[in-house]
Amino acid sequence: MNEADIPIDIHAGKLLDWLVSRRIVDKNWHLHIRNIRNKISEAITDMPAHDELLKLLSGAHINYFHCRQIVEILKTTEADSRNVFGRYGSQRMKDWQEIIKMYEKQNLYLAEAAQILVRNISYEIPGIRKQIKHLEQLSEEAEKKVEDLGRSEKTVYGEYQHICKQLSVSGTNLRKELVEKVFSELPGLLESVATSVGPLRKAIELYAAFVNDTECLPLLKHVISKGNTTVYEYVYGEPPLSVEEPTVTFDLTDSAEESGGGAVDAIDFGNDGGIIDFGTDENIDFGDALGADQEAGEIDWGAPGEEELVNEVDANISLAESGIVVEEDGNAGGVAKGPEAYTVLDSPTYRDRFMNDLLELEAFLRMRLYQLECADKTQLLTFTMMDSFPDHDVKSLTAMLAVVEVAYGALTAELLQHLQQIKHSPEYVDILTANIHQKLSSIEKMKDTVKRLQEKSINFRAQSVGLKPTQLKIIDQTRTLQQQIELDISGRYKHRTVNLYGTNL
Repeated sequence: MNEADIPIDIHAGKLLDWLVSRRIVDKNWHLHIRNIRNKISEAITDMPAHDELLKLLSGAHINYFHCRQIVEILKTTEADSRNVFGRYGSQRMKDWQEIIKMYEKQNLYLAEAAQILVRNISYEIPGIRKQIKHLEQLSEEAEKKVEDLGRSEKTVYGEYQHICKQLSVSGTNLRKELVEKVFSELPGLLESVATSVGPLRKAIELYAAFVNDTECLPLLKHVISKGNTTVYEYVYGEPPLSVEEPTVTFDLTDSAEESGGGAVDAIDFGNDGGIIDFGTDENIDFGDALGADQEAGEIDWGAPGEEELVNEVDANISLAESGIVVEEDGNAGGVAKGPEAYTVLDSPTYRDRFMNDLLELEAFLRMRLYQLECADKTQLLTFTMMDSFPDHDVKSLTAMLAVVEVAYGALTAELLQHLQQIKHSPEYVDILTANIHQKLSSIEKMKDTVKRLQEKSINFRAQSVGLKPTQLKIIDQTRTLQQQIELDISGRYKHRTVNLYGTNL
């Protein structure tokens, strides 16, 4: 095989080491390259206006091969300064020719070109690729977050609409609407609960027979027989002459009332140190000192004297004559005031009792329904006493249980609970409206976040697109430099083919 046909394969990453090992360049070449770079910086400041020069010098690291191109361009621009001996009198031409000579000394240009090639394929091009990929990834993540926030926004807005639907409010003036509903709808809701338990008379009779107690479920019986009366009527057994329900004051403004706490009442012992002063004497005086007319060892039992025996109790004296004042029994003469003015289903205490009665009756009905539906008749032996109760079957018990569930569901409905909380605790309307407004503020924050993320996504995408021309330009310059190096090395080895592999361009 002819030696000229054998190619020279050189790994691009080890090109500089290959040149040093074959003594084409000196290992200390970098010590001399600084002077050349300084000379190039000075020469660039004085360049003629030429399109090819501007294109050549724009955004490129000037190397030896660029300098040769510059000299070729200067041969046309500085042709007037050439003398009869073929030399140029232009200082520009002299500067660049000197730069070329400095480069060619000890093949410094080849070492620098190899260094530029290695830097481009190892750092510059991979760095730009990584940066483009990172920007595209950031853009995709921002778009994904926009989609996630869009779904979250729909979810939160759905929750807001669901709450408004539960409260039957439009949300325009939430606080005012809720306060109005307390007075307009709450009484009707409570009345509907009281009406719904009417069909439970037979169920209560069945339960009373089972527990052998006619006084069971007193509050539930009262509501069935008399309706949603006042607590006063339930407690005293007669309707009040008038009802003075506690006044409920709602603060429709956002300003919170200043709360001030008074000092806790404490016993004042009349001393500064908190220690009880029993006197200045060393011994405690128990008051056992004898009087002048008392003998030692005698106890004064306070026996009445002869004058005191005259005063006897007269049972015929009237209360008015005796001066004794009998106070009222606390019912204010038939006027329902304070907590007694609330209805039994509106009062928190009696509402809980009514709910307990419903749950107690529900538990009994479920137990009895299970007994009747049980397939094993032996399990019913312990409940033979139920045979003496009024007639009932699975169908009737199921109907009774359905009435209990409807009443309990109406009593525990969210709207009813919210309205009662607002009525008995005016601060609750602040908490409720704050929670609802928080959802709206969360939606606004998510919208702002979505807007910022969209802007970031567009910005990241624009930066990524803007880096691609730079990447292509560096790749093109690197390929050109690779060809120039291959040709230069090939000329040193009888024009054998030189392959720089591992560039990944």
